[in-house]
Amino acid sequence: MQNGQGNNRDMISVYNPSDGSLVGTVQAGTAHDVDEAVRETGDAFQSWSRTDPPERSKILFSAAGRIRADQKNLATLLTREQGKPLKESMNEIAGFSRVLEYYASISGMLRGDYGVSRQYGHMMVRREPIGVCAAIIPWNLPALIMSWKIGPVLASGNTMVLKPSSTAPLTCLALVGHLYEAGLPLSVVRIVTGSGDEVGEALARHQDIRALSFTGAVRTGIRVAEIAAPTLKKTILELGGSDAMIVCQDADPDLAAKGAVSGRFFNCGQTCTAIKRVFVDKKISDQFIRRVREYAGALKVGNGLEKGVDMGPVHTMSQRDALHSQVEETITREMATVLCGGTLPDSSSCMGSFYHPTILTDVDPDAPVMNNEVFGPVLPISTFDSLEEAITRANATRFGLGASIWTHDMRIISKATEELKAGIVWVNQHLRIPPEVPFGGTKFSGIGRENGRYALEQYLEEKTILIQP
Repeated sequence: MQNGQGNNRDMISVYNPSDGSLVGTVQAGTAHDVDEAVRETGDAFQSWSRTDPPERSKILFSAAGRIRADQKNLATLLTREQGKPLKESMNEIAGFSRVLEYYASISGMLRGDYGVSRQYGHMMVRREPIGVCAAIIPWNLPALIMSWKIGPVLASGNTMVLKPSSTAPLTCLALVGHLYEAGLPLSVVRIVTGSGDEVGEALARHQDIRALSFTGAVRTGIRVAEIAAPTLKKTILELGGSDAMIVCQDADPDLAAKGAVSGRFFNCGQTCTAIKRVFVDKKISDQFIRRVREYAGALKVGNGLEKGVDMGPVHTMSQRDALHSQVEETITREMATVLCGGTLPDSSSCMGSFYHPTILTDVDPDAPVMNNEVFGPVLPISTFDSLEEAITRANATRFGLGASIWTHDMRIISKATEELKAGIVWVNQHLRIPPEVPFGGTKFSGIGRENGRYALEQYLEEKTILIQP
């Protein structure tokens, strides 16, 4: 199979979650296809790893330019297969180009170490590409997350086998096509489309893959780690989160309310670093909640290709049903008050997997929406009396990806940024991740880091050389 294309094979249909229409088809790959892709990328590694960094950078810069020039077409494809509003897709494609350009700019900065000792002579540490790498890409931000994985791999001289999500693979295929057109040798990157049970497990199990980066659900990530363990490959796992937002008494309620709405309902709430729990000081809670409801109520929900749409559908019907079950359980058990939403659209007038923006208040700490990763447009809000209480409740989760504190008090900022157990802490903002800084979490949010020079280090090995003159 060559990058999702093949003959006489089972095919996977890709549907638009806004209306159920067919967007395209890709091949259902097999373990044999993975073997072929690994063999090809293994052969390509011999030459790509020896390609001068400036030449690798030239290709990455060229690809970024081509992708930027084709931004509208790529964004339209992304919206059709994933569901998000076109403006979000445009930003995601632009983000892909920016990440490629960032890694192109630092690929020549990889350095080892050198020293001299009377006892040991000349001491050198070389940093060398690790070999064939693999990546398993999710459906929620396929272009952006693909860039986080492919950028450092190519810049550091490695080759890669990619498995995109079966429900949103088309944009990934198109982006790799631009890399080829920019001069990337065909076998440096291969894509194998297919199911996680078949293709994903084959990647994790393969002896010749030396690093595997996975983004997805905790249960699947644990399974990937279990399968990969006997091969001793380096495994990077980004497994989601339950990010808390703490709104202090001195925060600007309007700014915080806008941040809560954008941080929760961006991408229909289907982002690992989305705000999934809000803790607001009781003294400003009424004002804050009133403004959150106002801004959430102004969101236009619909087909992402339509003008003015702010939020698209949940990606699949099954995911929407699981989301609604969490909300229903919370409401049925009288563990929250519904401020708005919490219901399914009328199926007779709505073909897509849409869900109304939902805000829950007075949420019990034991409610399902406070203890599970809620992947959709549901915002639970609770109040607190003291900063210590807020931080304790924010940390009371098995996840540790991100958190934000909204205040202008430097003493509070210092305390919160130190005590919040998360890989990323924002102050008076949420969600934004520049490519220069590491991305990843603690606890069940995963292992390893993506982004920045830290990501390059995941794909390099140190070789010690001792020379006695």
